[in-house]
Amino acid sequence: MGPYKSPVRRSVKRALVASVAGAAVAGAAYVLVPMDRGDGRPPALGPAGRAMAAVGAGAPASLPDLAALIGEREAHLRAHPGDDHSWAVLGSAYVARGARTADFAYYPKAEQALRTSLKAKPRGNPEALTGLAALANVRHDFRAARTWGEQAAKQAPKRWTVYPALIDAYTGLGDAKAVGKALASLQKLGPAPAVKTRTGQVYRDRGWREDANAALTDAAALARTPAEKAAGLHRVGELAWERGEPAQALRYYEAALGADPDHHASLAGKGRALAALGRTSESLHAYRSALARQPLPEYALELGELYESLKLRPAARAQYDMLRARVKQESAGGVNNERVLGLFEADHGDPEAAVERLRAEYKRHGNPQTADALGWALHLSGDGEAGLKLVTKAMKDGPRSALFAYHRGEIERQLGWYGAARRHIGEALRINPYFSPLAVREAKRAMEALGEPPEGGPAQMYAPVEPAPAPAAARWTSPRQLTPRGSSSRQATPRQSTTRRGTPSTPRQSTRTAPARTASPGS
Repeated sequence: MGPYKSPVRRSVKRALVASVAGAAVAGAAYVLVPMDRGDGRPPALGPAGRAMAAVGAGAPASLPDLAALIGEREAHLRAHPGDDHSWAVLGSAYVARGARTADFAYYPKAEQALRTSLKAKPRGNPEALTGLAALANVRHDFRAARTWGEQAAKQAPKRWTVYPALIDAYTGLGDAKAVGKALASLQKLGPAPAVKTRTGQVYRDRGWREDANAALTDAAALARTPAEKAAGLHRVGELAWERGEPAQALRYYEAALGADPDHHASLAGKGRALAALGRTSESLHAYRSALARQPLPEYALELGELYESLKLRPAARAQYDMLRARVKQESAGGVNNERVLGLFEADHGDPEAAVERLRAEYKRHGNPQTADALGWALHLSGDGEAGLKLVTKAMKDGPRSALFAYHRGEIERQLGWYGAARRHIGEALRINPYFSPLAVREAKRAMEALGEPPEGGPAQMYAPVEPAPAPAAARWTSPRQLTPRGSSSRQATPRQSTTRRGTPSTPRQSTRTAPARTASPGS
């Protein structure tokens, strides 16, 4: 190719309308309006155009559309290897396809494509920087995602597509204040579907379930493509599941699969809901289908625990072996699965090894989910008091989670704090009575062992304090004269002390005289 490039060649290179009928839209920055169909409306985008529009806007794209876009961009770049914009689009498409299929082999290819784009255009390239932020997020490397995202926002602060990636990064780091700022920027700049989706996710993470449900329901209604609609319906289904409504969650998961049969996360959700409804064989089939199409370690853990709850231990061990192998394979693609592996080791392997693994992960990513996992591992390794601090922090800073509440209550029970344990284990079962096939069974056993609190409260609280006899020679004094100015004329019952194990101890008898007063149950 000679040194001179005609304006026509450059425009074709930017827009890339070669083999696709319709328009190509890239990152909401390059929009090509195709020819009118004669009725005032442009023709529908082709598969690659739909995928480009979705990838550029950070929205879900269908797997066939992503395959078409990847094939087209690869062919174009073989002829035009210096096209920085096409490298950025290709890298982002690799990220999206890898996330949809859990095929970690796409992530090194995505990184290479995005870095090639940056090499071709080192400055003023927010598309490549945003793609690198998205790649770091799906690899669970939230520090790197923050770095890339903040660079993109600095280069193009009005470009809304960077803020969803920043929200994910800040959420993974447990930085709630930064999440709020990024969400505010997105709400000012972004279109309604993207704004509703991220707003709902942030509200869910804050424990604002009703607000989250309203925002995510709106996002599903505003979806413009089947893939986007499926993702929205799945999120609403996840909220229903977390509320302990498996039948309603199942309807949303099935609706998501109706919109996009390749939405594999809804297959796993369907398996979870079916198990809660007692439809075990259907649940196992859904889980196995999800794992075959999107072999994520967390799905293997869920299926293994379901097998274990059914006393199918060889099948459970097979899933646990798959989890270990999958984590090892994904680490070759740069994916960080330390939290999932740590939780697995704590419950089914070596709790001390889990503590070491999760402590390092918590230093990197101090979010509530990691805090809860580390706290639980510390408890199982014998340090319940340190574990309780972390699990309490997770409940305070994170979403309203049945698993968090169960972990806190079980640690409190082992420490002998029976009142708090009864409250938090009961809360877990009220939030979602189906949150885990193994943990729910243990939670119910714990509640049976704890029993009901004594009717009316501890007996010592209501025992009257007998007054000491007054000296015979004492001069009668008006009760009004005995009361210091500004204080009540009624003496409160002495405060009871509490032992470390939560059992009320008998209050010491005061040597001072006091009027007798019996506390009422309402006091």
